[in-house]
Amino acid sequence: MATKDNTQSVTIMAGADLSALQYRFVTVDSTGRAIAPGAGAAVAGVLQNDPTLDQAGLVDIAGVTKVTAGAAITTGARVMATTAGKAIAATATNHSLGIALETGADNRVIRVLLQPTGIVPA
Repeated sequence: MATKDNTQSVTIMAGADLSALQYRFVTVDSTGRAIAPGAGAAVAGVLQNDPTLDQAGLVDIAGVTKVTAGAAITTGARVMATTAGKAIAATATNHSLGIALETGADNRVIRVLLQPTGIVPA
């Protein structure tokens, strides 16, 4: 069962309807609002609520947080974001966003230690 631990969060206004993106990675657009990320992109953090356009989004930016898996992930794997904001195993040339602390399958909420470290080395 995924749980949160020692997280730091910030409030970011939603730049789109994010009601279906709870526990998914989000990025910030040029107006400073939270939106779904591009695949492998850098992110602001993980959305913890389900805001619609112009509502406040609670975004975890550090600590152990809940993230929805987008494919099978094993404990200890570095993760990156899909275009739907789900966590998948990170690949070279994509941004590593953290480490999976649980094994999970597609659509399972798992624990991830947020560690945005930049591009995964080849």
